[in-house]
Amino acid sequence: MKLAKRLVLATTAFAAVTAGTLASATVGQAAPVQPARHGVDAPAALKVPEGNRLTGVFSAEGVQTYTCTDGAWKLLEPAATLWARGDRSHRTVALHSRGPVWVSTVDGSAVNAAAVANSPKTGTIPELLLKSTTTRGAGVFADVSYIQRLNTHGGVAPAAACTGTDQVSVPYSATYAFYKPVK
Repeated sequence: MKLAKRLVLATTAFAAVTAGTLASATVGQAAPVQPARHGVDAPAALKVPEGNRLTGVFSAEGVQTYTCTDGAWKLLEPAATLWARGDRSHRTVALHSRGPVWVSTVDGSAVNAAAVANSPKTGTIPELLLKSTTTRGAGVFADVSYIQRLNTHGGVAPAAACTGTDQVSVPYSATYAFYKPVK
């Protein structure tokens, strides 16, 4: 089992490096996004319903921005860049922002979503299951039905009270897994 998993990871890494090398050698053409498609581990509360298949897994780094509202920190927006999991060059393939929305920097497709379940983690923002509310474009995010935010690190609002209209951005990282309906 461990050997098979290593082979899958090595093959995926080799494919990502090869794709990155080919993309950098091609001038004037956008390389297609080839996200890793091997499985992800998620808490039971965040399992995607049957009838959906994993279509992309992306690593992300960014910030969770909080604003002061009535003396307490309230989430204003996330801002993160995503790259294909396993891509050592971290070539940006999508941006994540308020909505929440994910927009492909490769093909312009996008998906908006709303949280439907969460799994709290000590010392970090919770892991989430989000359901798509709308998609646009014909690319990597077309027809996305569900998104999981997993492996979260950081991003927690300050514990201290705030005043006025203060804002603070707290670094975070996560893995985002995207699913589409089985056709």
